[in-house]
Amino acid sequence: MTNPDTTLAFAHPEERAIASAPADPRDRISLRDHVVCADIGAFQQERGHGQRLRFNVVVEVRPAPEPLDDDVDRILSYDRITEAISAELAAERLNLLETLAARVAERILAEPQAMRVFVRIEKLDRGPGALGVEIARSRASVPVQAGEGQETLHPVVAWLSNDVIAAPDLPARLDRLEASGAPVILAVGLPEGAVPVSGQKPTQRRIDLLAIEQNAWVLAARDPRCVVVATRTEIDWAMRRRQMVVWAPSKIVLDAVDGPKGAVRDGVALALWLAEQMAALRLELHGDVSAPAGSRVPVVPVAA
Repeated sequence: MTNPDTTLAFAHPEERAIASAPADPRDRISLRDHVVCADIGAFQQERGHGQRLRFNVVVEVRPAPEPLDDDVDRILSYDRITEAISAELAAERLNLLETLAARVAERILAEPQAMRVFVRIEKLDRGPGALGVEIARSRASVPVQAGEGQETLHPVVAWLSNDVIAAPDLPARLDRLEASGAPVILAVGLPEGAVPVSGQKPTQRRIDLLAIEQNAWVLAARDPRCVVVATRTEIDWAMRRRQMVVWAPSKIVLDAVDGPKGAVRDGVALALWLAEQMAALRLELHGDVSAPAGSRVPVVPVAA
């Protein structure tokens, strides 16, 4: 029997985009089998010799604004994809397809409509078959910069248990987080007490997210530094100003192309997902809770 993961790995990026789409998938545009000649490669015999590169690109986009009026200026044009490829090939000679793919993806994600991009690049002249790389990047994973051409900002995400939120030493704990010098994003879980149960997964997801947001406001009432934010724009703005914020997760989670896979009522897993999306320095767990396995960012338990 064929392994479905293997089949998907060698399928067109559009099939991979479909397979990993959320329950409410976004629109997609694609560029297939776009072949250009370029001087690229790390080996000496590749230098000064053009070779064919084949590009396959899929871009998940925001829904086009209504009314569309058959106006090309209201959509992400296919030309933007080919222009991104041409611009990066013209910028400088590169050794690695990985570098080229990442730069093409970053340029495409700079377009306001683009939310997630799959880029596959293959060398057609280096062997008996096609040799290549494939990457996936989302807007959420683009790091925040302090300003144009300045340093990339990596926050500390700190999950606070209900006991920590209620503890008298909360201000001192926040002082220590501030003293790190990194932007701080606070995350919380469900509040104490029963949360309504709907019996339906989509509605329960929203109920749990709203309950977490109620707990975020409880934290905000405990210290004036804890400003509740709901959008990536608000988080980015606060990070650039080194301001402490409390994450209200509903909008970001529900709008995410690659949202959390598990139940959102698991506040630690939700905080870990945010930390990975924000390329955080670390996830601090303040309270009596187990650290999750398989994290792409360091997880640091902090005693209650």
